[in-house]
Amino acid sequence: MFKVRFLFTLLMIACLFIMPGLTAAFDGDGVVESGEATDEELRAASQNPMADLISLPIQNNTNFKYGPLEKTQNITNIQPVIPFSLNKDWNLITRTIMPLINQPEFAPGQDSKFGLGDINLSLFVGPKEPGEVIWGAGPIFMLPTATDDRLGSKKWGAGPAAVVLKMGKPWVYGVLAQNIWSFAGDSDRADVNQMLVQYFVNYNLPNGWYLTSAPVITANWEADSDNRWTVPFGGGIGRLIFLGKLPLNMQIGAYYNVKKPDNIGPRWTMRCQIQTLLPKSLFQ
Repeated sequence: MFKVRFLFTLLMIACLFIMPGLTAAFDGDGVVESGEATDEELRAASQNPMADLISLPIQNNTNFKYGPLEKTQNITNIQPVIPFSLNKDWNLITRTIMPLINQPEFAPGQDSKFGLGDINLSLFVGPKEPGEVIWGAGPIFMLPTATDDRLGSKKWGAGPAAVVLKMGKPWVYGVLAQNIWSFAGDSDRADVNQMLVQYFVNYNLPNGWYLTSAPVITANWEADSDNRWTVPFGGGIGRLIFLGKLPLNMQIGAYYNVKKPDNIGPRWTMRCQIQTLLPKSLFQ
């Protein structure tokens, strides 16, 4: 797994700093001729969770000094985002997170585990023509799909989720929040009552570059107050590039946990993401 992480990181660095930023662009009908304004529109769409745009982000999180033995955990999230038109006024944005987890040993002599974790499915409903503030809200569902007891909760869960953001030039900022409660599943496993809050701030630069900060803050309400919160701080850099006519949004960053549960959470995380953007015209 170390070699996989290393190669993934090298790929990210190559795409960000070596590959030429071919300046194609995107409008409501798909890929069009080059132009600065439409390049900015595509980059903005890639940073908008409620954009009417099919995308496939693959996000790799390498968590260092994780668990009581301070080992390295790796989670690769496959996150397809598919929009649907409900009517002339409203869109439904579906976001699925499928985590592939490499879980290190928690005790001497224990084996590490690799497999699929619990899948989360979010359904955001939002207006097709939002105002200055873009928003979406709906339910989130947790499915007990983990291939090993150590990779998931073995519980069914659900709860509310919402996102709100403001897009400007050059700033994009907003927040996503959700809370999941378990309601069924293995009665021998602990109940789930967990909140997630992710604020995101992007500062857009010329030629497709941008600075970004999007830490994931979590609270496990079932834990005692001293071991409830995970609060990271950090950021990174990203770039919108093109492979022919196919736009890719690339980013790499690092986050340090200023607060974390004792003997569980990682000390810091390196995050790499490749987001493939799929304009509807590519399927026509």
